[in-house]
Amino acid sequence: MTDAALTRDAFLGGRLSILQPESGYRAGIDPVLLAASVAAKPGQSVLELGCGVGVAILCLAARVAGLTLTGVELQPDYADLAQRNARENDVSLDVAVADLADLPSDLRQCRFDHVIANPPYFDRRHGPDASNPGREAALGEATPLAVWLDVARRRLVDGGTLTLIQRIDRLPDCLSALDHRMGSVTVRPLSARMGRSPEVFLLRASKGGRARFRLLAPIHLHAGSAHKDGPKDYAPEILDVLKNGAGLNSFAS
Repeated sequence: MTDAALTRDAFLGGRLSILQPESGYRAGIDPVLLAASVAAKPGQSVLELGCGVGVAILCLAARVAGLTLTGVELQPDYADLAQRNARENDVSLDVAVADLADLPSDLRQCRFDHVIANPPYFDRRHGPDASNPGREAALGEATPLAVWLDVARRRLVDGGTLTLIQRIDRLPDCLSALDHRMGSVTVRPLSARMGRSPEVFLLRASKGGRARFRLLAPIHLHAGSAHKDGPKDYAPEILDVLKNGAGLNSFAS
C-alpha cells in the first residue's frame, strides 16, 4: 500500500499520529473507547485480535506505560501499517500476520493478562458485503464470533480479562458463546445520546470469573437529547477520552 493511498490522522488530541487507508476500513471512535475501557496495569501483557492499523492497542499504550503488546491481523497491508504506526509513535508492538483461528505455534504458547477485540460487526448471513475488500474484512464476519471468543479465552491467563466492543444486536451471540470458563461478565451499552437506543456495547469477562452477570446503565456519548454542535457536544467523560486519552470507567456500577 503506497503512501499516496494513506491518510495521516490524529487520535487522542494529537498524541497519536495514525496512518490508515484512505479507502477501506477507517477507525472511528469505537477502538478508542475500547482502549479506554481496558483495566491494564504497567507490566502486564495485552493481545489484540484483529488489530487493524493498531488504533486500539496504541491508544491503550498511550494511556498505560510499560505494557507488553501483541497484535494479530489477517490483512498484511493493515498489519504492516500497525507496525509502522507503532514505530512512528515510539511504541513497541509485535504483530503476527495470521488468521486468528490458526495462530502461529509460538503465539499459541503465550498467555496474556488482557485480550481486547473489536470483532467484525456484521453477520454476513444477514446483510450484503462491503465493496472494498479491506473494509469487508474488517466489518464483515468471516470467522464466527464464537471463534473470536474461544481464541480469546485460550490466550488468557487464569483471571485474565477479555474486553470487546460490538454491535448491540450481537449481544445474544456473545453471551451464548461465553462458556463456563469465562465469567464475571459485565456489559455496558453505549448510546448516542439520552433517549436513544444503544447501538453498541462494551463487554468485559474474566477467565474463571464467578461473579454474576451485570448489565449496566448506558453511557451516553453526547450531552443532551438533541444534536447541537457535532463533536463539540460529546459528554465530558467521552471528550476526555477522545482528546486527552483518559480511561473510561465503563464497568463500574
